[in-house]
Amino acid sequence: MVYQYFNFIKKVVCLIAGTSFIYISRLFCRINIGKNCKVIGLPILNMTHRSAQLVIGKNVTLSSYNFDYHANLIAPVKLFIEGENSLIEIGDNTRIHGCCLHARKKIKIGNRCLIAANCNIVDSNGHESMLSSPEGTFISVDEPKEVIIEDDVWIGMNSIILPGTVIGRGSIVSANSV
Repeated sequence: MVYQYFNFIKKVVCLIAGTSFIYISRLFCRINIGKNCKVIGLPILNMTHRSAQLVIGKNVTLSSYNFDYHANLIAPVKLFIEGENSLIEIGDNTRIHGCCLHARKKIKIGNRCLIAANCNIVDSNGHESMLSSPEGTFISVDEPKEVIIEDDVWIGMNSIILPGTVIGRGSIVSANSV
């Protein structure tokens, strides 16, 4: 009984800390949060440009809490919104567990989506392919391509969603997919 009480207290503290972090971040960044949003544990939030924007719908859960999730979360939720007018938009009633979303242009996640632990969703490779001159990758930047995940999508754990991907409504992406 004491152990269950301790776990409950631990989860409540993580919920208060995470949600407070996002709401306080709104004071400094362009963040729009819908009602009843839950942020469990502290996410990593990095918005590198004044015009970068984060839009979180109603009843969204961002979980970085590893204790009662069925798989291991390798890292907390990471929202990296890099560049002028870049956007991450998360639809209503969506749950995201310990994933990295890195937008240089736009990542849009629909309503009622489930994104399992340790997924990476990126709209850019970070640099150009320069096989003839690999050292050039340190100074090159590729062109980002929007990622769209439509409504009612389930993305299994450890999946990687690459630039330019469109995942249709009702799709299921199996675990460890690219």
